[in-house]
Amino acid sequence: MPMLTPWDAAYEVGDPLIDAQHRALLSLCDVLGARCQAAEGDGADPVFDQTLDRLKSLAREHFEVEAERLAPLGDEALEDHRFECDEFEYLVEQIATTENFTRVEIQRFLALWCLGHVRGAIDQHVALTLALARERPLGQRG
Repeated sequence: MPMLTPWDAAYEVGDPLIDAQHRALLSLCDVLGARCQAAEGDGADPVFDQTLDRLKSLAREHFEVEAERLAPLGDEALEDHRFECDEFEYLVEQIATTENFTRVEIQRFLALWCLGHVRGAIDQHVALTLALARERPLGQRG
């Protein structure tokens, strides 16, 4: 059975673009889940495959935006982010494929991965907010 990933306001980090991309990633996971429930067996499903491609493409775009936002945290944060991006790329292109897993297993993996990423972004955003606050004390904000 697929894993649904409904949006929760607690996932918001306060950056409209990041929040919209996170919402879209989770929504695409749910579309993949719906395709798993609608499909008969594990045969070819072009809609599932197209949705999966959209999710991977959005994830790549999203990672670029996150890298821009994380830049003020320094090289260590960017290196951790690059590692996460590389790991995602490897997993979705080499491991979590229809040659190795069923579509339901792929959907569950993506749902868990995306949900973990969204939840982790909350901590990143707190760190970013604190770093920016140190750079621009309250009296100097405009």
